[in-house]
Amino acid sequence: MEAIVYEEFGGPEVLRHTTGVVVPEPGPGEVRVKVAAVGLNPVDWKRRHGWVEEYYPTTFPAVPGLEFAGTVDRLGEGVTGLSVGDEVLGWTKTGAYAEYAIAGIVAPKPAGLSWEAAASLPVAGETAQRVLDLIGVRRGETLFLHGAAGVVGSVGVQLAVAAGITVVGSASESNHAYLRELGAIPVAYGEGLADRVRAAAPDGVDAVFDAAGHGVLPVAIELLGGAEAAKERIVTIADVDAEKHGIVFSGNLGDPDAVRAGLTAHARAAVAGTLAVRPAGTFPLKEAARAQELSESGHVRGKLILVP
Repeated sequence: MEAIVYEEFGGPEVLRHTTGVVVPEPGPGEVRVKVAAVGLNPVDWKRRHGWVEEYYPTTFPAVPGLEFAGTVDRLGEGVTGLSVGDEVLGWTKTGAYAEYAIAGIVAPKPAGLSWEAAASLPVAGETAQRVLDLIGVRRGETLFLHGAAGVVGSVGVQLAVAAGITVVGSASESNHAYLRELGAIPVAYGEGLADRVRAAAPDGVDAVFDAAGHGVLPVAIELLGGAEAAKERIVTIADVDAEKHGIVFSGNLGDPDAVRAGLTAHARAAVAGTLAVRPAGTFPLKEAARAQELSESGHVRGKLILVP
């Protein structure tokens, strides 16, 4: 089958397009999916570099990619509630940059949702919801979301605003209009960030969601008063030095049943038009290296999609 493979850590040049990978077989409780679209995430190139081995250990040869949308092609032993031919979206166990992938957690793809939009939802939706749950932010509270215009950040803004939470979101000034459209109060990155957040939320912030990293955790601790207990209401998905600051780094999927239920709800919301991921472009699978290079440049606004 067609796939992207890498056999060592490095830059985008280590990614190799091949048609010689053996089609995987589903095990008990798994399904095989013919992939229609793949969501590209920053963690894909961070894993390629070997930067997140503590959280995502790699076995070579490796196929990148966490999320996909596609059609169920074969059922593993004991699978119920799914049939061959069902259109689904979810997470892969074998790598999504491939013609076929093995999945453990999937949800139905609504008929009105495009393949590209469906492939944009699993990682962003699950990650944003998981972090909001971990920091326990509630209706009437104020959240500071660092990196609010990114894919995960923007989904986090939408979920929080829909839950009655006031969101102050950091982003480059070119993205401020976009954040206002989503219902957030935008503030600029850079020196003086804490002061700008305080000005936007004069009554203070109750929790912090770091979706961008870049050393913001000391600012987050300062915004919550510096107390040790305040650190429980800060979570990062981007700063691997979180432990040095006593902050939780969240990078793993939650309870499978909750993940599946959340994905189903997010897919329905996307069809209804109440949840959206901003598209940034679509590439054929064979151009995965170019797409990852573009993502790594930091100049992408929205979600990049690969199509086998």
